[in-house]
Amino acid sequence: MAKKPKRKKSATRRLVATSLRLTWRWLRRLLLAFAAVVFALVVLFAFVNPPTTLYMASEKARLDGLKHDWTDLDAIAPVMARSVVAAEDANFCTHWGFDMTAIRQVIESGESRGASTLTQQVVKNVYLWPARSWARKALEALITPVVELVWSKRRIVEVYLNVAEFDEGVFGVSAAAQHYFGIPPDRLSADQAARLAAVLPDPKGRSASRPSQFVQGRAAAIRDGAATILLDGRAACFSQPAP
Repeated sequence: MAKKPKRKKSATRRLVATSLRLTWRWLRRLLLAFAAVVFALVVLFAFVNPPTTLYMASEKARLDGLKHDWTDLDAIAPVMARSVVAAEDANFCTHWGFDMTAIRQVIESGESRGASTLTQQVVKNVYLWPARSWARKALEALITPVVELVWSKRRIVEVYLNVAEFDEGVFGVSAAAQHYFGIPPDRLSADQAARLAAVLPDPKGRSASRPSQFVQGRAAAIRDGAATILLDGRAACFSQPAP
């Protein structure tokens, strides 16, 4: 009679072990399927323009419409590309998706600001959601190197310029150039490009056409930075190829 409980315990352990193995097997399959879908989308968007993003879709529903026109990088003033890189990720051409120098500086200084690269921002905008969370940051860290591996640097800048928000309901540099200055993106001057780049961290609270003193000062620094990365070669990886 005393042996029956042992048999029950043994059967229970086998059942738990079997359940754990099945759970892990299905979890592994789900993770592999998710990774395959993400990789397929990364490859797809290396050649096909993303039709929208989660944030753009939510803003479109909230505002009942958006201003957004996709424009190839060749049809955007080169100084605009240099301006956003100077503003957001000056070492864009020298890293593989993560700017370790900037990350170390933030850690050492104890600042709360982020050190997200242009590639990380593209991954967040195109594949993930805007709200901050550990899950989103973990996925961002996993997808960023894949994008750097598959996409060219020019493609990363091109997608960034076309999905970034420049004002409420205004997405992409083409819509922004028309919205603020009434011109196509290939006619943007260095000052206009710098002012557009200056609103990117806070597009709903800043204006490129009616810049505050802060935006004017930031735009001046961005204009100088755009000229600097052109001269020192840090814009070479996304610059217009020679004919």
